[in-house]
Amino acid sequence: MVSFRTILVLFFFSTSLWASETAPAAATATESRVYKKTVKADFTETYKKVFTSLENNGYFVLIEPNIGKNLSNYEQRWGKNYNKNELEAIRSLVFCNGWYANEISNLDPDMLALCPLHITLTHKKGITTILFVRPSQVAAHSPAKDIAEELEQDVIRAIEQGLLKESG
Repeated sequence: MVSFRTILVLFFFSTSLWASETAPAAATATESRVYKKTVKADFTETYKKVFTSLENNGYFVLIEPNIGKNLSNYEQRWGKNYNKNELEAIRSLVFCNGWYANEISNLDPDMLALCPLHITLTHKKGITTILFVRPSQVAAHSPAKDIAEELEQDVIRAIEQGLLKESG
């Protein structure tokens, strides 16, 4: 009988192969599928700055999942497999901009899979990392590619603008 773990390993292996075979050519080392920004800063302060900047730039934060807190409920159950990277915090901002959602849906309704968008922040040893799946990579072969690229740059600008602001 095949164990669940074996099936899981085979699944991840096959999806990795599929992803590497179907990855858009544009996803190079300099243009990864995920925008990543690391800052040596307090997690809560960084989170608030990014949240505020998104809202100030026309994005509406819909929900704020505290992924780290939710995962901590499984610490005993998962034992040694729990939080192997020793992340101290994991939170997401789930957000949307109605104008971009409308523009994308006008060009390719399937790209509404991008709505809502999300940013995930992690923290470890004084370093906060901001992660954002690049819409241009998701829409690489879509009629909505250009507007997805514009959206991506606008969100990244909002993130970076927020990080530049002094805490108040």
